[in-house]
Amino acid sequence: MATTIGIRSKGLSWEFVMRRTLAIVGAVLGFAIAIPQALTQPTSLPATKGPQCFSVRSFESWKALDDKTLYIRTSGRRYYRLDLAASCPRVTAPSVHLITKWTSSTWVCSALDWDLRVSEEPGSRFQSACIVKTMTPLTESEAAAIPRKFKP
Repeated sequence: MATTIGIRSKGLSWEFVMRRTLAIVGAVLGFAIAIPQALTQPTSLPATKGPQCFSVRSFESWKALDDKTLYIRTSGRRYYRLDLAASCPRVTAPSVHLITKWTSSTWVCSALDWDLRVSEEPGSRFQSACIVKTMTPLTESEAAAIPRKFKP
């Protein structure tokens, strides 16, 4: 005697089970095809890169004004102020290292593009996250007004 699957005893028909199985397999295959395509699509750039944007390659240096404010300099002597969402006390330590990871494309245009961490030793596993709340491009006069010891 052949082995049978006991689906009828639960009130399910063979046709119902097969349709449900095919629907699940189809959905999984659809995701399997769509996800790699989405990951290989180039990250969209803003329609027009405004004066607030800079290339990640042009990031040069930074200094902390306090535990909630950083100044950064990019090539071309452009300056920005980064206001942090919360206190990041380690950012003012003398031997701190800023670790930057860019979250979207190769352009930084807003606070959402930053993933900042600080570490007191290079290669340290202990890193503190510093969440950027706002990124403000500075005018020439605002950049000139940055105190010398805080100017990147």
